[in-house]
Amino acid sequence: MKVVIVGGVAGGATAAARIRRLDEQAEIIVFERSGYVSYANCGLPYYIGDVITDPEALTLQTPESFFSRFRVKMKVHHEVVAIHPEEKTVSVKNLESGEVFEESYDKLILSPGAKPTQPRLPGVDMDKLFTLRTVEDTFKIKKYIEEYNPKSAVIAGGGFIGLEVAENLRERGMEVTIVQRPKQLMNPFDPDMASMIHAEMRNHGVRLALGYTVEGFVENHGGVDVLLKDEAPLHADMVVLAIGVSPDTALAKEAGLELGIKGSIVVNDRMETSVPDIYAVGDAVQVKHFVTGDDALISLAGPANKQGRIAADNICGGDSRYSGSQGSSIIKVFHMTAASTGLNETNAKKAGIQTDKVILSPMSHAGYYPGGNVMMMKVVFEKETFRLLGAQIVGYEGVDKRIDVLATAIRAGLKGTDLKDLDLAYAPPYSSAKDPVNMAGFMIDNIANGILKQFTIEDVTALPVDGSVTLLDTRTEEEYSEGHIEGFKNIPVDELRDRLSEIEKGKPVYVICQSGVRSYIATRILIGNGYECYSFTGGFRFYDTVMTDRCLIERATDCGMDQ
Repeated sequence: MKVVIVGGVAGGATAAARIRRLDEQAEIIVFERSGYVSYANCGLPYYIGDVITDPEALTLQTPESFFSRFRVKMKVHHEVVAIHPEEKTVSVKNLESGEVFEESYDKLILSPGAKPTQPRLPGVDMDKLFTLRTVEDTFKIKKYIEEYNPKSAVIAGGGFIGLEVAENLRERGMEVTIVQRPKQLMNPFDPDMASMIHAEMRNHGVRLALGYTVEGFVENHGGVDVLLKDEAPLHADMVVLAIGVSPDTALAKEAGLELGIKGSIVVNDRMETSVPDIYAVGDAVQVKHFVTGDDALISLAGPANKQGRIAADNICGGDSRYSGSQGSSIIKVFHMTAASTGLNETNAKKAGIQTDKVILSPMSHAGYYPGGNVMMMKVVFEKETFRLLGAQIVGYEGVDKRIDVLATAIRAGLKGTDLKDLDLAYAPPYSSAKDPVNMAGFMIDNIANGILKQFTIEDVTALPVDGSVTLLDTRTEEEYSEGHIEGFKNIPVDELRDRLSEIEKGKPVYVICQSGVRSYIATRILIGNGYECYSFTGGFRFYDTVMTDRCLIERATDCGMDQ
C-alpha cells in the first residue's frame, strides 16, 4: 500500500507515524511546501518574544529524524499542485528546482491546514505587514525586529495568534495596539468573561482599539498608517495581520471534492472525503460540534492530531470514528490564563438552546495556604435538563486543571448537577476540599432544587427603582464605601438577622456581595424569614470588571483609542 500525505504538520505528521506503527510495509510519502515538518505552530509567537530562544526547538521532527525512526519520506519544499482522482495521482512541484512530476497513490490524505485570512485592502502587500503561520513567517518577523528595531506595532485581530504576538512584542518593549471590528478579544469567550482578558492586556500596556474597522495600509514616515473607518489612522513601525484563518482548500476544490463552510472539506466521521480513497484532516475540514451536532470549523491542534490518527486507522483496515470537536482551548495572557470549552452563552443562544449559567470566583487552592489567587468561572448549561454546554475560566494557576475536568464532563455527557459529585484530588497547595468544579455543581444543584434563584448583570439595569423591590448589598461597610451599585442599600450579612426590620416584607429582595457567597447566605436567611430573594451571580467584583470594561470600550469608540 502506498500512502501520499499532503501537509506534514499536525494532522499529516500524526497520520504518517500512525500508519507506520500499524503497517510496517506501507510506502508513505509526505509532501510539505514549507521547509519544516512536524513543527509547533503554537510555539511560534514565543520564539518572536525570545521565550523560546533555540529555533530548533520549534521543530519536533526533521525530515531526517522522521525517516530514521519511521521510514517515512518527508519531502519539504514540495507542493502538491493538482489531484487526479481518476488516475489516483498527484502533481507535485519541487519548489527548489521548479520540476513538476506525478506521484501515484493508493490512499491520499489531505492535511493542508488553514491559511491566514488576507483582506483585500489597499497596501496589504507592503513589506512591513506580516502574517504568522509557518516557521519561515516567524523567522521573517524576528529578523525584521532584530534588523530594524521597531518601537511600535499594530496587531490586526484579537484571537489566539493576535494576543500571543501582542504579548511577546510587548515583552520586547514595543508599544502595541490591537485593533479589530468586534468589541471584544477572544471570541470563544462571552463578552463578560473577555472583560478580564481586556483588563490584563491594559494592565500590561497594550492599547485596545475594539469596534474599529481596518480599511487599508499606507507607508508613512518610515512606518505604516493603519487606516480606520471614520477614525484617525493608527501609526506603527510594523503590522501583524491576525484576523483569522481560512481553510486552505483550493487543491480540494479543483479536484472536485465536496466543500462545506467557508470552502472547508466535507468529511464523514471516518475522515473520508466525497471521493473514494481520499481522506482529509485538520484545520481544512468541516467537523461536527460535539455539543450541538452542527457543522463547524474548529482550528486547533488537538483535533487535528486526533483526526490524523483516525484517518490512519481507517486506511490500515480499522474502524475509528471522530465524535466531534468541542473547542477546548487555553491561552496565556501575560500573568493570567484564560480557557474555554464547549459552547459559550452567546453561541448557545444563537443555536436556539435555552440556557442558564452560574458565575463564581473561587480560590485556586485552599485560602489558608499562601499564594492562592481568585479565578472567575462561568459554567453554561441547558435549562430544564441541566445538560452541560460549556465553560470559561479566567485566572492564574489551576485554570488548566478545572477546564480539563469540565471538558471531560461535557464529553462524558454529565449534567451540571453531576459536578457536585466528582471525586477530585485535594491538598491545600492545589485545591480546596470543595473544588471550584464541585462548587459550580453545588450552585447548579441549588438552582435545580429551587434553593437558589439568581439575577444577572443583564438584569441589573432593568431592576425597578420605584421602591417596588429591595436592593441589598451584603458586603462590609468598607467594601461598600469603595464602590457599589447605585440604589443598593448596605447591610453586612453578619448583621442581617438583627436588622430584618429594615427590609420591608412583601417586596422581592435582590442581593449582591463581592463574589456571590455572602449574597447566597443572605438569601437563605431572608427566605427563612418569609422573603422572596434573588442572588447576583458573579458578585460585585465581576460586575465592576465588566462594567468598567464596557465604559472603556464605549469611551474609546466615542473619544479615541482605549488606554
